[in-house]
Amino acid sequence: MCEDDGRNPATGTGTATGIGRRALFVTGAAGALTLGGVSFASGAERPAEGSTDRRTIRGTLPTGSPDYVYLPVEVPHGVRELHVAYTYDRPSVPTGTAGNALDIGIFDERGTDLGGKGFRGWSGGARTEFFLRADEATPGYVPGPVRPGTWHIALGPYTVAPQGLAYEVTITLTYGKQGGTVRPKYPPERARGRGRAWYRGDCHLHSWYSDGRRTPAEIAALARAAGLDFINSSEHNTHAAHAHWAEHAGDDLLILLGEEVTTRNGHVVALGTDPGTFVDWRYRARDNRFGRYARRIRAAGGLVVPAHPHSTCIGCNWKFGFGDADVVEVWNGPYTTDDEISLADWDSMLVASLRDGRTWIPAMGSSDAHRDPDAVGTPQTVVHAEDLSRQAILQGLRAGRSYVAESSSVTLELTATGGRGRHAGIGERLHVDGDDPVTVRLTVSGTPRCTVRFVTDQGVLHTSAPLPDSGEGTVEWRTAAQYAAYVRAEVRHEAAAGALPGALAAFTNPVFLGR
Repeated sequence: MCEDDGRNPATGTGTATGIGRRALFVTGAAGALTLGGVSFASGAERPAEGSTDRRTIRGTLPTGSPDYVYLPVEVPHGVRELHVAYTYDRPSVPTGTAGNALDIGIFDERGTDLGGKGFRGWSGGARTEFFLRADEATPGYVPGPVRPGTWHIALGPYTVAPQGLAYEVTITLTYGKQGGTVRPKYPPERARGRGRAWYRGDCHLHSWYSDGRRTPAEIAALARAAGLDFINSSEHNTHAAHAHWAEHAGDDLLILLGEEVTTRNGHVVALGTDPGTFVDWRYRARDNRFGRYARRIRAAGGLVVPAHPHSTCIGCNWKFGFGDADVVEVWNGPYTTDDEISLADWDSMLVASLRDGRTWIPAMGSSDAHRDPDAVGTPQTVVHAEDLSRQAILQGLRAGRSYVAESSSVTLELTATGGRGRHAGIGERLHVDGDDPVTVRLTVSGTPRCTVRFVTDQGVLHTSAPLPDSGEGTVEWRTAAQYAAYVRAEVRHEAAAGALPGALAAFTNPVFLGR
């Protein structure tokens, strides 16, 4: 049930317009619910400059509600600003039962079609109110004209308590002349760099343009302090931050643009897409729509990177499979059991790609930093690239010419050497016959008292003694392609009590052996 409080705060009068019958329409298996429309009076006289009109809508969503509930709002001519505020109840629930959580966003008069042009912003559960004007908008929302027509406030009942989810939405229109639309400025696609070299980056970060608490300026400063050469903007379900990074880039810091596409069945980082690219998220794995949006990411020049695939938060565990993935985020933030499972799962995918003759999927790591004390650049992906440019960095990631380290103090060099001077590095293949001897060598620094493990398709076949307190050392191991289809390296801290190995300090993508 819904009700509308139609008070006009500017005049003290108003006509209540009750929500009519709610209509259910299905978008794939997930479904969506559209409520009856909210109308604002549009008389013959133009409202006075600066006057406002307000409507308050109340309702309750039951358990089992569709993923998205749309509240249509009829916006008349002459509106300068649209402001939305909302609240919802949070009743006590039994232990182990999800309570209420309600996300919010908005689509303009161009509609709510999946992948359409109507998207104007999303803040999830990070904000209780937002506004849009031609010249400015709340972080997470896209500024632009408030045109007349049917807009849709999007409510996302992430979880609903057994008692239901009672909500209240207040829409305020401010009338007057539209401000000037600001032309967005985006960061350059190239920084000075060092030519062909190893470059350090963090490709999964959140600012106040979604649910982070840091400004782009603060993130850029932290990235520089962490020794990073590049970062990627990856806000939840919005590209609104893209136009706010240019002033923070520089010859020493390349800023890529993207989005964390946050579905109900897992999250995927759209990495390094064209400026202004929006990727829709309103589908589940059972809807069989992800492939369409993976192609959208690639068409925009980006990479498809499933994020924290074994995370345990609601909706975070990756359910779409890896057939559309370009890279997998194996290590997310401080190293935990979730990451250990992701690492093992990725290693199994390497074996499966060899068995099936498919292209292998490289691994990467990112901080997913949101706020203090989250450390930007812990971990970071170190990429061998031709230069410090968007194209070169993405090529290096896609090819797997990279390793992951816990900080900029950690440096690795993994090589495999065969007869006649043949050699290969991370992400490459050493072309040797099956019984030719191969020497695998890892040179490492910045990892005091850590151990080195060489991992193959057969498992861990060599573990070193602990490195000295200096954290520097070289570890060698001899094998052959008939015994090891690939070799990758792990550098691990001292193990805590229990069966699990120590946390990662670093790991590499594989070197493949054989013809």
